[in-house]
Amino acid sequence: MKTEAAILWPDATEWSVEEIDLDPPKTADEVLVRYAASGMCHSDEHALTGDLPVPRPLIGGHEGAGVVEAVGPGCTALEPGDHVVMGFIPACGHCPSCATGHSNLCDVGATLLGGLQADGTSRHHARGQDLHTMVLLGTFGRHSVVNVASAVKIDKDIPLDKACLIGCGVTTGWGSAVYAAGVRPGENVVVIGVGGIGAAAIQGARLAGAERIFAIDPSEFKRESAQTFGATHVASSIEEAFPLVQEVTWGRMADKVICAMGVGRGELMAGILALAAKRGTVVVTNIHPAMEFSAKMSMTNLTLSEKRLVGSLFGSANIRADIPKLCELYRQGQLDLDGMITRTYPLADINQGYQDMRDAKNVRGVIIYEGD
Repeated sequence: MKTEAAILWPDATEWSVEEIDLDPPKTADEVLVRYAASGMCHSDEHALTGDLPVPRPLIGGHEGAGVVEAVGPGCTALEPGDHVVMGFIPACGHCPSCATGHSNLCDVGATLLGGLQADGTSRHHARGQDLHTMVLLGTFGRHSVVNVASAVKIDKDIPLDKACLIGCGVTTGWGSAVYAAGVRPGENVVVIGVGGIGAAAIQGARLAGAERIFAIDPSEFKRESAQTFGATHVASSIEEAFPLVQEVTWGRMADKVICAMGVGRGELMAGILALAAKRGTVVVTNIHPAMEFSAKMSMTNLTLSEKRLVGSLFGSANIRADIPKLCELYRQGQLDLDGMITRTYPLADINQGYQDMRDAKNVRGVIIYEGD
């Protein structure tokens, strides 16, 4: 079939929206999805800048939701008409990581992150070339063939243009607070960066019962937005936040610190660790440049105060359990997805959407396909 997608060609510095050829699903593990919406996550910007090395040519996008239109021969996991959210980390459900409750680190899923099907071939083609898809999803396209390991069925009353955010940013941020940081009632929490991940981390900390939530972001718009999601205090920088956290917590500092800025920088780690209390936890969720191999921090501070520095992928969450859970929290009014969507765009305006992200105009921009 013919469809349309945003492609990142070798050496390109922006997305090219053009017609592609899409093969039908060929195995029992593949389904054809018509996307309704896609979040514009910073990870795709990392793919464009090279901070996240991915193979090109690439159809971008990994934060999407849509409707299953066809399934591969013998597929029983899904059927046409099912509404699905795409989990950006595929989960097979059987490998040691999945079996021990860590599907965000799925061994089989890791082989699909290169953007080709399980048999090593592509279903997407343009200009006579095979195309990779961002983490085997390619949500910057109207249609895609994906692996069932990435597709999570949801109830049909959940609006797909909101549910798309749960495929990456919301689950990543919420899980960073609830799972990776393990926020407990009455704790003080710092969230650095108020994009999609940071906004969800603030909400996760609030739902977990944090007493104070400090949001740090240089954008006044994002600081104001943070307060609508549950932040009790805001600051424009790590340096500005330190005396604020120190004063409000009577010198105790923050029990949990969550790094959710667009691009991490190792040189900032000393200041970030200083925000953490004794036995405090610092969670690094944001991407650092792939070629950054050093970080500036006091190892004595780490040891003598028993602080912890941990990494978190996809918020240490489980796509099968947590995506439906977050949909239910949205349905109950406890999770604000509507407020996270600052602007929507047709696919043709994807480059403008990313420029708005760079200009700190959006908490999250969303591409809408139906009727664009």
